Amino acid sequence: MIEILRSIVLFLSVLGSLVLVHEVGHYLTARYFGVRVLEFGIGFPPRLFKVIRGDTVYSLNIIPLGGFVRLLGEEDPSDPASLASKSLLKRSSVLIAGPAMNLFVAIFLLSAIYVIPHDTIQAKVIVESVVPGGSAEIAGLKEGDQVLALGDYEIMHGQDLIYQVHLSLGETGIWKIARWTGYGLEEMYIPVTPRSDWPVGQGPTGITIAHIDQETIRTSLSVPQSIGKALSQIWDMLLMIKRGITGFVFGGPGGQVEFAGPVGIAQMTGEVSKIGIMPLVAFVASLSLSLAVINVLPIPGLDGGRLFFLLLEVLRGGKRISPHQEAFVHLLGIVLLVSLFLIISYHDILRLIDGENFF
Repeated sequence: MIEILRSIVLFLSVLGSLVLVHEVGHYLTARYFGVRVLEFGIGFPPRLFKVIRGDTVYSLNIIPLGGFVRLLGEEDPSDPASLASKSLLKRSSVLIAGPAMNLFVAIFLLSAIYVIPHDTIQAKVIVESVVPGGSAEIAGLKEGDQVLALGDYEIMHGQDLIYQVHLSLGETGIWKIARWTGYGLEEMYIPVTPRSDWPVGQGPTGITIAHIDQETIRTSLSVPQSIGKALSQIWDMLLMIKRGITGFVFGGPGGQVEFAGPVGIAQMTGEVSKIGIMPLVAFVASLSLSLAVINVLPIPGLDGGRLFFLLLEVLRGGKRISPHQEAFVHLLGIVLLVSLFLIISYHDILRLIDGENFF
């Protein structure tokens, strides 16, 4: 019970911080462009308490799973201090500011990980077994092969290999391996195509791996190197998110993705925190990036849904959709999102009851 409460408190702290950063982005940008902020809320109603400063209500609400900035005239341009009365560029800037803040947080956290001196575990990655009929066997990998690199990415630990394999589901990559032959240890280059759909227990390639000559190395990078590596990792994460979303919607690579709601993410947060502070920071960075991506998707009720209506305005030569029609679409989107949220949370709880985890 203590572990569960610890995970819940940690998750709510992380989510609250990320949502606060997101909403601060909207708030500051709106203020900068002269849009009246009616309410800045942490959590969702009902309210616990409120404070009024100037023409804005600052509230703390009971449901600690999000937050909001309520702006004057989000669809109605009749008031000069409303969001809808501002230019297309200003409205777009206000809407994109929230996701942009979450993207910045992800880059900052990942950069900090690489700047701060930390222990890195390195080891030789050896193919321990090869499943008959799997991608690895078809490609020609054998037991005892040492995986040196996948494409341009050097494999320094098994987690590196797992990460790169899942990043390239359905795509052929060149594996650099070292194999003992009658002529000694030879380096070979073998094309391997990780499966996007695989039998239970086999994984994308159908191999198990082992580590030998494991050692711990203290490492750190310069600020420019850290930012560069963080941006590279952000790009890889975006590709994985894209593959997961398109696979879920259209099928194909990434179609096995499973979405977790607040219950599942809380469990994952607790498990990652047990590993160490650096893995937890990386996990928070991934959550912040996911929050940014989700919010720019063209889903009614979210920032991306409102940006989509701005795009329609451009395509219609500046003619706006009726405020009442837009408000109804966003309301419908919020209802559908809440319904999806409840369904995912229900399945998360069932998986926890069955003893499953979300990794």
